[in-house]
Amino acid sequence: MNTKTTNVAQDLQAPIAKKIPHTMTIHDDTRIDNYYWMRDDNRADPEIIAHLNAENAYTDAVMAHTEALQQQLFEEIKGRIVKDDNSVPVKQGNYFYFSEVTGDNEYAVSVRADDFNGTHKTVLLDVNELAKGHEYYNVSSMSVSQDENLLAYGEDTVSRRIYTIKVKNLATGEYLADEITGTSGSIAWQNDNKAFYYIKKDPQTLLGYQVYRHQLGTNQADDTLIFEETDPSFYTSIGKSKDNELVYIWHSSTETSAVSIIDANDPNATATPFLEREEGLEYSISKLGQQFYVLTNYEAVNFRLMKVDADKLGDKTEWQDVIAPQEGVMLEDYELFDNFLVYQQRSNGLTHITVRQLDTNEERELRFNDEAFTAFFYGNKELNTNKLRLYYSSMTTPASHYDINLDNSEFTLLKQAEVLGDFNADNYQSERLMISARDGKLVPVSLVYRKDLFKKDGTNPLYQYGYGSYGSTIDPSFSSSRLSLLDRGFVYAIAHIRGSEMLGRPWYEDGKKLTKQNTFNDFIDVTKALVEQGYGAKDKIFAVGGSAGGLLMGAIANQAPELYCGIAAQVPFVDVVTTMLDESIPLTTNEYDEWGNPNQKEYYEYMLSYSPYDNVGKHDYPNMLVTTGLHDSQVQYFEPMKWVAKLREMKTDNNRLLFKTDMEAGHGGASGRFKALHEDALEYAFFIDLLNEKESK
Repeated sequence: MNTKTTNVAQDLQAPIAKKIPHTMTIHDDTRIDNYYWMRDDNRADPEIIAHLNAENAYTDAVMAHTEALQQQLFEEIKGRIVKDDNSVPVKQGNYFYFSEVTGDNEYAVSVRADDFNGTHKTVLLDVNELAKGHEYYNVSSMSVSQDENLLAYGEDTVSRRIYTIKVKNLATGEYLADEITGTSGSIAWQNDNKAFYYIKKDPQTLLGYQVYRHQLGTNQADDTLIFEETDPSFYTSIGKSKDNELVYIWHSSTETSAVSIIDANDPNATATPFLEREEGLEYSISKLGQQFYVLTNYEAVNFRLMKVDADKLGDKTEWQDVIAPQEGVMLEDYELFDNFLVYQQRSNGLTHITVRQLDTNEERELRFNDEAFTAFFYGNKELNTNKLRLYYSSMTTPASHYDINLDNSEFTLLKQAEVLGDFNADNYQSERLMISARDGKLVPVSLVYRKDLFKKDGTNPLYQYGYGSYGSTIDPSFSSSRLSLLDRGFVYAIAHIRGSEMLGRPWYEDGKKLTKQNTFNDFIDVTKALVEQGYGAKDKIFAVGGSAGGLLMGAIANQAPELYCGIAAQVPFVDVVTTMLDESIPLTTNEYDEWGNPNQKEYYEYMLSYSPYDNVGKHDYPNMLVTTGLHDSQVQYFEPMKWVAKLREMKTDNNRLLFKTDMEAGHGGASGRFKALHEDALEYAFFIDLLNEKESK
């Protein structure tokens, strides 16, 4: 980037928001929010829309000289994607279900066939046709009736994650008159094929809280209420047992979970608690014959697997160990078959998968090529099988789908994602480091780079990603988009900071509520260590995070701005205190167990100490790209909007501060497989352009 272009960019006038003081007082503390006026729950206020459009225009103008680079990056990323592609078929009932994408189509076509090879396939949904005329379109999980003749699915055309359920007759291709509005999009069929269960959402909080049974051919107003969640700190979801005998209602908050069960064969069934809720007790269940397997934290910090006979429900003293708790070993998941139990554990941050034969209790651990990787079970819909379906990926191994013979642990590769172009996995190297944080805790870090461009002399640009909330663990996996950075000399790092469960449940507990600062400290300390160890140039460090990871970005921007050349904050949760004090904002009350309840003074003061919006100060900030969606249902658009306005007011530097709002999208960004790639291209161009500017000086 030449100096002339830089000056033109700096001469552009950034939008300056008006200030209307809004006073908020609690716990004898008063805060003044000058940008509170930016909230409009209807998303229709002309002044707000005009300001967002002005911010978009400013971003476009500042980045105009990178349009060719953005297009090049977009074409690079798109060019690695196979245009005509199928998912791996999954057997359920008498059919194999999969999806197909072709050409430049943005969406998949859902199909089913008589066998794995796709013989006599039938189109279930052509989402490209359904999406016509919509800027945004999303289909929720599809559910086929027990007789396999009816398909129910949810449709969202706004990106607020509020779905309208529609029902299609697969024999005739015609739609039933039934349309169920205001739902979560999840469906569980009754076994007589005449009714299904769904979850109604609160239109204000967007919380799914009521489970209804809908009889086909009747009005939604006549649906039967089966369950209503009265505690707003709980999420509600539904599913079905693998043998299709039961409908499960899952009740989950951050620190407590439970299950209610419904007899799928009884048209007049009611919901019965599997076990009455207990604060702090978490469990989930799976049915196998006349026994239930229970994954639980009952007297087990890192969880254990237990079982109980179907006639002894409601009393956890009847639970018997299947996999006893182990010190330092997190039990994460399991899969049941008639003759096998497969379970996944994490030790020292690394994944281990073990197969147990149920009649002999003989065990074998599955072996993988990489030390650090992503692996998870999916598509295992059948009980009477000796095959396990598994997804596998590492930072150098593209997405791979296996069937594993559980009798002998033999792997059959069904498909590995093809990466078009000149990709060769041997050109890239991944590493796993343990970096000491300021309190002595060792933080796992996953790294990948291109071998011939990595020098380990402190000259490479470094892209550091982090999340660190809700116990969500970001395992190392492959990204074809990321190659556009690696092939330009970037080192890519994932900091597995506290707030995740990378090192077990204590790792999560040590990065939430009154220990949240550890999350930010870990990320900052990883940055410093990677620079000290030569993985990144101290003036070429870029940090990225989204949602709660956007909170992380806001915190490090306030606490250690000097470390970062650029920051990308995607749909960032940055106005922590104000949001958590407002129960009318979607999903707020569900978050108290994660962040704390600021109505209590101790939590209020602690949250106020790190809240990005409340701690914006008069000092230099890194170059920043902030992105959001107008219809975001999880982090409302006005949080980043306010944050950017306050940053513009307070920051003392001439660095770039760009704010881009997708006026059609929500929390997940743009819909469609190619449209979303423009967001990657913008972010990558933002960082690469900053590097070019440094090198031109």
